[in-house]
Amino acid sequence: MRTEKSVTSITWIPSEAISGMPKLPFEMGVAHYDDPPPDKLEDLEALRQADAFREANELRAWVEFDDGKPSLYGYSGGGHIGVTRIKLGRRELAFPAVQYPLLQAEPEVGESWVKFRQSAGGHMGLPAPRRVSGKPFFRIKSASAWTTLALTIKADGTAEHSLEGASSFPRHWLYDDDGMLVEKSGTIDFGEWYKKSHGKNTPWGDEDSPALTTAVESALERELSASIMREGKQLERRNLEQGEALVTEGDEGGELFLLLDGVVDIEVNGDPVAEIGPGALLGERALLEGGKRTATVWATTPIRVAVVPPDAIDAAALPELAASHRREES
Repeated sequence: MRTEKSVTSITWIPSEAISGMPKLPFEMGVAHYDDPPPDKLEDLEALRQADAFREANELRAWVEFDDGKPSLYGYSGGGHIGVTRIKLGRRELAFPAVQYPLLQAEPEVGESWVKFRQSAGGHMGLPAPRRVSGKPFFRIKSASAWTTLALTIKADGTAEHSLEGASSFPRHWLYDDDGMLVEKSGTIDFGEWYKKSHGKNTPWGDEDSPALTTAVESALERELSASIMREGKQLERRNLEQGEALVTEGDEGGELFLLLDGVVDIEVNGDPVAEIGPGALLGERALLEGGKRTATVWATTPIRVAVVPPDAIDAAALPELAASHRREES
């Protein structure tokens, strides 16, 4: 019996993800951030042609099982690279990105399964002169971005996947064999990436970087988040360090929070009930239950949030949003 499965990552730059001088071209409209990729991945090449992502890692693999044991197996799929589009007045110039050789590890074979690992990535086609950590201390070409995916195909026809490594910038989204969005990288660290993602500090050198992933927020949250960010230039931003509390159970509170980056833990009565990642809306229960916070939200990594006033969201959406979380029943 032959079984073929896949897992795909899409790498893209969300709004406000870049800091310092490098963000000026984005703020001036010369370069651009990316719109969030779709919830369902249907045509990867069409997305690439539309400049909808920076790069994609499409790990496809197959295994033939005889009496439940792997007999033949191999890779298919590959890496996909985008372009860098720069606006100069009325002209738009396209600079193809530089794609690195695809890294496909020798499959790991078990009694009734085979595990595949694949790294794909590259760097922007334009130069990005900057100081970097370690030799040569100064680089001309831009920093590297990549993902390392793992896919285990089993004799019973099921599969497991994971994001085993990734650059710390930009955002990485994972899609399962059905093309559905299932996971996303939890943190972005532009400063670390800009200084360190080069040479030996990549899978094409001596090491990969671990990746923290979180579950996908609800479709309603993604819809509300997109609406908020379209009008979000005036919203207050807050940055919290790891270990700080965004809200505390029992406190008064009237605003919501859109988690732009980082991961938080939700505690109710001192017990952890959920781990939440970027794109989530937090704090709606206080608006529904008398203005008091019903949980404590801890920053388990450095986080960045947008403060959302209650009137920025249709009140009719709040009960559905609260029901989709169900944190107390987790």
